[in-house]
Amino acid sequence: MDIVCLGELLIDMLPAELGRGVAEVSAWRPKPGGAPANVAVAASRLGAKSAFVGKVGDEAFGHYLAGVLGDEGVDVSGMRYDKEARTGLAFIAKPDENSYDILFYRNPGADMRLRPGELDGGMLSGARAFHFGSISLIQEPSRSATLEAIRLAREGGALISFDVNYRANLWSRDEAREQVQTTLGSVDLVKVNEDELELLTGSGDLEEGSQALLAQGPCLCVVTLGSEGSYFRVAQGGGTVAPFRVETVDATGCGDAFVAGLLWQLVRGGDWRGQLEVARMREVLRYANAVGALTSTRQGAIPALPTAEMVEEFLAGER
Repeated sequence: MDIVCLGELLIDMLPAELGRGVAEVSAWRPKPGGAPANVAVAASRLGAKSAFVGKVGDEAFGHYLAGVLGDEGVDVSGMRYDKEARTGLAFIAKPDENSYDILFYRNPGADMRLRPGELDGGMLSGARAFHFGSISLIQEPSRSATLEAIRLAREGGALISFDVNYRANLWSRDEAREQVQTTLGSVDLVKVNEDELELLTGSGDLEEGSQALLAQGPCLCVVTLGSEGSYFRVAQGGGTVAPFRVETVDATGCGDAFVAGLLWQLVRGGDWRGQLEVARMREVLRYANAVGALTSTRQGAIPALPTAEMVEEFLAGER
């Protein structure tokens, strides 16, 4: 398996209009979502063999979501169903097309109840890349399941990818900082946004902050900068990679699409460690920027994710 993703698979409740808060939206439209699931689907559309590991409710929403991923070519044999908890919901209000506010309904959600004993060890140990986010680290038993999955994937030689994806309405900054910093020593790639960089390092400076994160264990740090592109740092150096200018309709899922493009570029060639040099990383992030940019031109996360052909055509027109 090229890329295995673990974490939350949710129903995103999208608003009927922009510019309103959660309590002011006139109507909601349910769509499949959840950051690690988005990465799995995006990777599949780009040509990778991807799989999703996680837990949903044993009810209509849970089985619907499994069907969506399966139809997208994602291996869902690592998914589990919970008869005692519901699939999580995320109500997403959008003050404008480039920002959003999320209210999670999960008390607890089924995704939080994944246990270490429910993992498919063979799938994880055979992965070329393993990707996860911080939401599954918030509480037990999903925290222990995530850490065990990291161990199994590392033993198999996988690239370990971590999207910090901090959500202030799910846990405190201090709790998140402690857990993330504890986990950083076990990962190869850490992806943050500018706020998360400052949360973890106390610095908003891209060079200083990224160097501080590399010092904690990863060999690649990537900072997404929204409409300003992205930044990377490896041992050899780092730099900013310019964005593509597109007409943004909805920024939801752009970061997940970016991660999928990044991971696929790194693992498709085999030796991902050999690509951790400045010139090659600029090429890799240019591709990832394109995947994220295209995702922003349509509404919704999974429905908006581009195919490999769409990305190649877009890049050809940007040369």
